[in-house]
Amino acid sequence: MENVKVLIWGFGAMGSGMASMLLKKEGVEIVGICDTHPDRLGKNFKDVLNLKNHHHADVIIEGDIDALIKKTNADIALLATDSFTKKAYDKIVKLLENKLNVITTAEEMSYPKAGEPELAAKINDIAQANGVTVLGTGINPGLIMDLLVVVLTGCMETVDHITARRVNSLSPFGPAVMEEQGVGLPVATFNDMVAKGEMAGHVGFKESVGMMCEALGWDLEKFQQQMTPIVTDVDRKSPYGFAAKGDVAGVNMTAQGYVDGEVKLDMQHPQQIEPQLGGTNTGDYIIIKGNPEVNMAITPEVDGGIGTIAMCVNMIPHVINAHAGLVTMIDLPVPRAIMGDMRKMIRR
Repeated sequence: MENVKVLIWGFGAMGSGMASMLLKKEGVEIVGICDTHPDRLGKNFKDVLNLKNHHHADVIIEGDIDALIKKTNADIALLATDSFTKKAYDKIVKLLENKLNVITTAEEMSYPKAGEPELAAKINDIAQANGVTVLGTGINPGLIMDLLVVVLTGCMETVDHITARRVNSLSPFGPAVMEEQGVGLPVATFNDMVAKGEMAGHVGFKESVGMMCEALGWDLEKFQQQMTPIVTDVDRKSPYGFAAKGDVAGVNMTAQGYVDGEVKLDMQHPQQIEPQLGGTNTGDYIIIKGNPEVNMAITPEVDGGIGTIAMCVNMIPHVINAHAGLVTMIDLPVPRAIMGDMRKMIRR
């Protein structure tokens, strides 16, 4: 059986991390990489990753996605370029119309009908028409504050209230995430952008809440979210971000989902670069009120960078096996680490 052939679009922190992880897996190969950054364009991906002696075939990073699609004959594309469905839409459509399955890190694509129902319907129709599948996933949304919550309710008779709290580090993520979280901005600028609706903050609360409500059979009546800056009292530097003392090191996001006239879902997500420099311990916490009550704590947090990369890589066979169309994490088998030959998981 041939290896599973993967095309990567976007070779920043997440895309290059996916490539590194794929090199450690059996039964899968990278057949093409698209990126236009001048530091990467035209280079052998192994040189970019400092893996010159690796046995994997050389792959030159190219900027023409159309040419790459035609010559690679890939089974699936890993798209790591955007956070929002609108921005990722044209790329996703291009891939689907060329009959490639797609896994994207775009947070809104984890449950796109929450924010972009018309685009979600179009994506589903295009995917079905071409016999392929598209999934948005990552560590969050995709696992920690939605799918994991849903799985934990499986042992419960009734669910009365859900609190999901993730205290995490932004340090592993790239420049796009730094910009979305306002890292390095003066506090006044941050607050002004929030007031104007120009600050993204964490992208995915609406999607996570929507996914959980669908899974539990709740009718979501209202969703609201809040955003405040996390101000650092020391200089902080991560691989892709810098916040001087007194500036914004991250964002504290909260959100609520209303069902039957009351808050049934509380989402809490403070995230910042180098949180230990501010005396913050990271962790993931889920509290589910009902019968029986469920309390989960993971300390420190599940690493967001590796976690997002692994979710995308580990869902490859499940997406290839899935029915054609737009799917979410509640439609597919539970994610798991792939320690054997990926080809054995594919139903051709």
